[in-house]
Amino acid sequence: MLVNKLEDMIITGENYRMEFKESVDKTFVEEATAFANASGGTILIGVRDNGTIKGTDTSNAAISRIQDSLMQIKPHINVDIEIVKNVVAVYVAEGKNKPYACSKGFFIRMGANSQKLDRDEIIDFFQSEGRIIFDEMINKKVQLETVLDEDTYENYLKKANISNVLPISETMINLNCVVEQDEKYYLNNSGILFFAKKPTQFLSHAYVVCALFKGLDKEIVLDRKEFTGDILSNIEDTIIFLKKHLNLRYEIKSVRRKEILDIPEVALREAVINAHCHRDYFEKGAQIMVEIYDDRVVITNPGGVPKGIDANKFGKISITRNPNIASLLQRANYIEKMGTGISRITNAMQSVGLPLPNFELEGFFMVTLMRDSYIKRKNGGQLSITDTDDTDNDTDTDTDDTDNDTDKKETSLKRIEERVINLIEVNKNISINEIVEKTNKSRSTIQRTINKLKNSEKLMRVGNTKTGHWVIIKNIGENGHE
Repeated sequence: MLVNKLEDMIITGENYRMEFKESVDKTFVEEATAFANASGGTILIGVRDNGTIKGTDTSNAAISRIQDSLMQIKPHINVDIEIVKNVVAVYVAEGKNKPYACSKGFFIRMGANSQKLDRDEIIDFFQSEGRIIFDEMINKKVQLETVLDEDTYENYLKKANISNVLPISETMINLNCVVEQDEKYYLNNSGILFFAKKPTQFLSHAYVVCALFKGLDKEIVLDRKEFTGDILSNIEDTIIFLKKHLNLRYEIKSVRRKEILDIPEVALREAVINAHCHRDYFEKGAQIMVEIYDDRVVITNPGGVPKGIDANKFGKISITRNPNIASLLQRANYIEKMGTGISRITNAMQSVGLPLPNFELEGFFMVTLMRDSYIKRKNGGQLSITDTDDTDNDTDTDTDDTDNDTDKKETSLKRIEERVINLIEVNKNISINEIVEKTNKSRSTIQRTINKLKNSEKLMRVGNTKTGHWVIIKNIGENGHE
């Protein structure tokens, strides 16, 4: 490797196929294992995370220690080691006998990071999802020089803080968006989605449909837009559409005015980015959908949780069927850290007192976010889903109360009923244990509340405990709807 080639690789930073390490630390073998289980990659030893060259020991003894450490990976992997000045480049080939494991377990490359999975998860993932990765597929009909949108390319470099000093072809190769064959440069699907002038000319299903409906169903459409640009433009245009049609209120503290959106922008942005990052692009009969109703926003993308991944670990581990798309989004600072998107959505909703988001994972990935204005209007201006309640301390005593205490207790029970109804409205399949967790009330309190709602014909259960669901017969409050 020539010195200038090394510098070119460092300029574009860490990504799906590039890892920097100051030294051979305890995670070195894990990174090599992850590359072998993914699409291969390069580990540069002697380079800091920020891209500055620190240098490392390049003696024969040091190289032998690197080779010895890699021997713990089973089955054995193919690597090439090269020394450039005071940097050691370790080239890890994509493995032909996946999955691979080291002493710490199984790892796979996800974006610019490595993710640990257990053996069954990684085997099921390879068997179910296959080894053909959409975003790395080359399109021989799409040459770089004919389809590149240079404005989009330059905008990406700015967002990713990449210096525009290399030839475009070199940067695109380093970003894993282009391959060179017979002295021609062809885009893969990642390159098309991020940098082509008209991505839908080559990937006709890669667009976003945004719609505003009147009421709580799809009967009346008030506004509809289709966004057919590159991924980053589609994300930004979708956020603009959402902000245009969601209510905005102002909070004035001191001399500054704070704008507060109906749904936290952080939650909306994370959900939209997640839809682009994780959608199943092999599914050509569906698009990303963003739907605004009076009471909620629903964001849907084709492709649920990748097969082989336990749904119970949803939000706790990160695995994507589009690792290079994830890497490009992370490089452009659209993803803060792999695997944190779901928790950021949940925390954003929780921080402003809104119901927790509802996620549906089968076939299509769907997230439902409830609107602040609707809940306040329905509950007379109060967000009953998060009202604190000092009168119910979950001790469930049967002692007699004074008249004032009785009034307080009745108010408290009314609030608990409203909380339960709100949670069921968001997720009709919610379990009693989940209601207990989300309301922070005792199980006996929630069970009594549900029994009361059933007896007053406001709530009913259809089916058994495991496979059934709730049906709201009559909403609480005179501002409710049937």
